[in-house]
Amino acid sequence: MQKDSTRLVNSASGGNFFPVGHIIDLHSYPDPAMPSPNLFGAKQALVLGEFGGLGLALEGHTWQESKNWGYQSFKNADELFTRYTTLIDQLKTLINLGLSAAVYTQTTDVEGEVNGFMTYDRKVVKMPIEKLSPLNSQLYNLNSKLTLK
Repeated sequence: MQKDSTRLVNSASGGNFFPVGHIIDLHSYPDPAMPSPNLFGAKQALVLGEFGGLGLALEGHTWQESKNWGYQSFKNADELFTRYTTLIDQLKTLINLGLSAAVYTQTTDVEGEVNGFMTYDRKVVKMPIEKLSPLNSQLYNLNSKLTLK
């Protein structure tokens, strides 16, 4: 068996940091955070492996009728989008400090979690795509002026 040198190694998603692999991966809910840029001499990519978890349960589109949850829950799509916007603004600051990647939790609702962009049955996108696309696009090329040491 041979190693696949085309793959990045994330030794411990979400914590338990060790100076091995290519990625230091932190999970933070709901607000974004990042591993310290000074951890292990900044030789690994700093990644926010999970953040967000903003919950919105939509009746008729959940896995179960009650006891659904999010890391932070909202009553409507407008409240959800407003809070999501603050998370994106926080990411901009972290990118300028050296954050390499971030993964929102989660794409779709799963079982009792209503943290997704889409409902469990994939029938409703909870926030308008025409608003999400330009908001998320702001995150690209923010750090084009960074100088790595």
